[in-house]
Amino acid sequence: MTQLTPTHENIKVDTGEVEGVVIDLHDPKLYSRKAVIEGVQGGFDAITEAHIAQYREYGFLSIENAFTPDEVRDGLNGMVHLINGSNPDFRGVQFEASVRGKLDTITSQQRQDAVRKLMWFVDYEPRLHALAYHPKLIALLNQLIGTTPIMFQDMGLMKPPKIGREKPWHQDKAYFNIDTRERVVGCWIALDEATVDNGCMHLMPQFPLRPIVHFKRRDWQICDTEILGNECVAAPLKPGGILLFDGLLVHGTPHNNSSARRRAVQFHYHGNQYPKIDNTDRLALFGSEGKEVYC
Repeated sequence: MTQLTPTHENIKVDTGEVEGVVIDLHDPKLYSRKAVIEGVQGGFDAITEAHIAQYREYGFLSIENAFTPDEVRDGLNGMVHLINGSNPDFRGVQFEASVRGKLDTITSQQRQDAVRKLMWFVDYEPRLHALAYHPKLIALLNQLIGTTPIMFQDMGLMKPPKIGREKPWHQDKAYFNIDTRERVVGCWIALDEATVDNGCMHLMPQFPLRPIVHFKRRDWQICDTEILGNECVAAPLKPGGILLFDGLLVHGTPHNNSSARRRAVQFHYHGNQYPKIDNTDRLALFGSEGKEVYC
């Protein structure tokens, strides 16, 4: 295959790894599972008031078959398009540190497994934009948020086979200068099958939906001592499935120990009832070490 030679200014490397060595020191007991949940079958059309009530109580809602196979394929093709540098204006690719210094020697196919994250792509790739603004998704978000949802963050989250590292336990609102009273919904859409082996979402619905102090350790995270001794639930998804979750839900994803890719996109939406807060207010709630962090 054609080799791609990125320019220096295009290269962003995951700072969670050091000198090309994967840093994955989490205790396996941090992901002790008491259950594996099944999503609602039948897609968006199957959602009832009872499911909305479940979201309100537990902070999450898992839905299988939310997006069609064609929509999933288009999303993957859009992601590959950006990773391969086909849109020269896009600069939002973050690579795994293990490929530092090797990007000019690998093939297009190898490049797909060298990426950790994409950021801010909806304005560069119409196929991914279509997922973020899918009419049935927006209609459901309107119910969950109580007003017209505002999409404010978009990410492509990859866990390459064997090297995709952990995202420690955290709350997404710890990263955002958004009033904690404002409803924030994360939408995690599986483009590959997400399993317990390749790093699907894990949730702690037993934790109250209120701010918890975070620290900079393996990431900006809840301290491991707060998590150890608690059992979590895993939320695997088939391609096209979606997990919707509250911005204060405690969640994380373990290392990808499998030989399978785990690619997903994640969008965040909020309401518009409260003004934004500043860093000082956010750090007072979530911890002083999070001045310059991003989800």
